[in-house]
Amino acid sequence: MTCSFETSKGLRRLLIRLRVSGPGAWEHDPEARALMVYTEHKYKALALKHRCDPATGATAAFEAMRTYAVRTADDPWAVVTMAVRASLIAEERALGLLCSVDQARRPEFSQHHDVRRFSESDADLPNILPVLAVVPVDPVEVDAPPAARPTTALEALERTIDLFAALGWPRDTATCLLDYIGGRLVESGSRPRAHAALRRDGTARALLDIDQTVWSTVLRIILGNPNPDEAYTCDGHGVLVRLLIGHHVTELLDDDLLVFDIHETAPRPGARINA
Repeated sequence: MTCSFETSKGLRRLLIRLRVSGPGAWEHDPEARALMVYTEHKYKALALKHRCDPATGATAAFEAMRTYAVRTADDPWAVVTMAVRASLIAEERALGLLCSVDQARRPEFSQHHDVRRFSESDADLPNILPVLAVVPVDPVEVDAPPAARPTTALEALERTIDLFAALGWPRDTATCLLDYIGGRLVESGSRPRAHAALRRDGTARALLDIDQTVWSTVLRIILGNPNPDEAYTCDGHGVLVRLLIGHHVTELLDDDLLVFDIHETAPRPGARINA
């Protein structure tokens, strides 16, 4: 038996009636239920072609049929079919790209090929990704380089001063800052105790003419974040420890957040802050 909604005119009539019937019409109307069963069967082959479940095609059709464009189109079924095809293509691309459907609809994502795993191809990896190719070289006997000399505490302080000076701090202010923190660190014997004592040290803030927020940030940068959850991170180590364990200054400059914090805490010429 042919239902009225199988024709474009009948579909338009049904969609308009469901629209004016108000909330719950799609859920309780018997003809709407029959329409969805028909729609799932109609787009089943198209859904399977795009490696999707038939219910996905029916869902896309349902979303399209609730729009004004379908209700007023000359051929509502044609508009629904185009919308279902576009949705199924996006679903298939999202599955291949391992991203959301919304991202798969955007050209900057959909232009890429599907995700491939190394184990999915029998070909040699260098043939797929030339960047992985390694050109063999003849072994050359050379003397092993001498072991790198460990960084001393004085060198770490000097490099920290250089780092602060390069990022906007006056060198004399940076020197005074590091000398003061270094002295308290030697007296306390540990970074946590030095950090706790310096955080409440109003004398240092008065001498350096910086406020409490800047002072707290500077202590976190130099001595590390006192939060136990950050203890084994670069932020938890602090600049001094990172230099002592072998990090180069260029590695610190690659840390965008560290560079930003040092630059933002630098004293501004002509600006005096009450300690």
